[in-house]
Order: sequence, then structure tokens, then C-alpha cells
Amino acid sequence: MNQPKVVVTRRIPLQAMELIRPHATIFLWDKEEEPIPQNVLLQEARDAVAIYTNVADKIDREIIEAAPQLKVVSTMAVGYDNIDIAAATARGIAVGHTPGVLTETTADLTFALLMATARRVAEGHDFVKAGKWASWAPMLLTGQDIYGATIGIIGLGRIGEAVARRAAGFGMNILYYNRNPRPEVEAELGARYVELEALLRQSDYVVLLAPGGGGTYRLMGAREFGLMKPNAIFINTSRGTNVDETALYDALKNGSIWAAGLDVFDVEPVPLHHPLLSLPNVTVLPHIGSASIATRTRMAVMAAQNLVAGLMDEVLPHVVNPQVYEK
Repeated sequence: MNQPKVVVTRRIPLQAMELIRPHATIFLWDKEEEPIPQNVLLQEARDAVAIYTNVADKIDREIIEAAPQLKVVSTMAVGYDNIDIAAATARGIAVGHTPGVLTETTADLTFALLMATARRVAEGHDFVKAGKWASWAPMLLTGQDIYGATIGIIGLGRIGEAVARRAAGFGMNILYYNRNPRPEVEAELGARYVELEALLRQSDYVVLLAPGGGGTYRLMGAREFGLMKPNAIFINTSRGTNVDETALYDALKNGSIWAAGLDVFDVEPVPLHHPLLSLPNVTVLPHIGSASIATRTRMAVMAAQNLVAGLMDEVLPHVVNPQVYEK
């Protein structure tokens, strides 16, 4: 009997592939640094029963409607705004994701990016490697203090809470803005809920950790950056779409804010000619928030477990749209 076809859109850890292999014939896009072209994904999805995807792939209505046999879409990510959930649900297609597993790893990266931006680590690295270090100088590459400063966290979900825990270890004053207050976090860490405008005005570090989607699209724009302190630092490890990048560039260029650390961009990979890349006070990373070996491997295995459950007509362990099981 022919095995069902699974499309795997990127090379993944062997442990995850070995979970899928006994249950399916696998089409693998094996180019490590290149996303699968949308036309290739569309063609391969036509006779697929499952798609193993990631944040770089667009699983839109066209893909879903072109795949009459599709039963499950499993993404190796927590977020799923690249997937048309409504279209999948209407077709009875279960969508799986990988929540929880990357919380601490992403919080580590967020705080590392905050520290690197504040203390100009990337600039210092380039300065030494370019042979510019001639002597010690009193104000050479001076940055901003972290200990005792005020951090404002926009989005106090799991990752936001983990960042707050790290900030508490640095003796920081913790402000947060969230859909709902988190009294348990306030009691544990001394965090204080404030409205967004107050957070922006008072914070030395503004850390954006809100989810992507319509409600947070361009959440940070010209008005918001204009409210921040001139010595404030902006950190984004959430979604690039949450930020008006032109407004951010203007704020950094004209000195409205001091610096920014960015792991995510509106368009990824970020084009080399992007204005933000021209600024010395911007520290950039290639969307590696969860990129530790252990965490990415766990994510890959979780996504494979979701996919195999879907192939076996079982409830996905981590399902985005449980409504599909109500029919």
C-alpha cells in the first residue's frame, strides 16, 4: 500500500525525520539556506496529506485549496500567523505548533540582545577586528547601564515573564503592558502594570514581545518612538510586522532613541540595502530567538509528533484549531 505523502519544507534534525519516515513518503526541500519557492510548495502540496512547515513558509488559502488530501499542517514554531488558520479549519485540516518549549531559550536571546545593544558589543567586536584599537580612551564605545535601569516589557506572556525574571536578577525596575494584568508576576518579581504610553515614557529599555497579528500590526510607530526617552533602547524579538521600520529608522537617525536590537524584520531575510542596516546604533540578528541546539531539536520533534498524530487520525498533542475535532 502506498504511504501518504508528506512535504517537509526544510532540512530538520534526524530525530524528527525518523519519527515521520515510517509513516510517509517524504518530499524534502533540502536547501539549508533557501526557503522552498512558493510555486514548488504549491506543486508538491497538491497530492500531500501533510505539510511540515516553519515560519518562513506561507501556507495560504491557495496552498490549502490546492491540496484536496491535506489533513494536517505542522509548524516548527510557536507562532502561526504564516498559516491561514480559517481556511485550514474550514477544510477540517488540523494545524499543530510547538508552544512552551522555546520560552527560556528565547528569553536568553532577548536579554543577550539587550545587553549587546546597551554595551555596544557588536561595535566593539568590529572595532577590534578592523585594527582601530590604538589605546584605552575614557569614553571609547561607552554604552548604557543595565543594572538598576527600568525595563518596559510589551507582552507579558511566557517569554515576557521569563525576560522579567532575568531583569529582576539585574535589579531592574520592571514595568509591563499586557492585554490583562498579571498579579502573580507582580507579586513574584515586583513588576508593575502600566498603560503603553506610560511604559514608553518611563522605560530605559523597551522590549517588544507581543504576538503577531492584526491587533499588534505596527504597534510601534512614529508616535510610540516619539514617547521614548532619548537614551532609551528598543529591543524586538517578537515579529517584524509589529514595528513600523521607517519610523524606527527615523527615531534612531534623529536621536529620538539611543539604539535598537532586532532579531526580526518585516521582510525576512532582511535586504542588505535596508536603511536600518546602515546605522551603527542598530544590532541585528537573523531571527535566532529559539536557536539553541537543544531547543530547536525539541521543537522539531514536537512538530513531527503533531504531524504523525494527524497522519494517524489522532488528536494533535499541540493543536492550534481544536474546532476541527468538533465536527
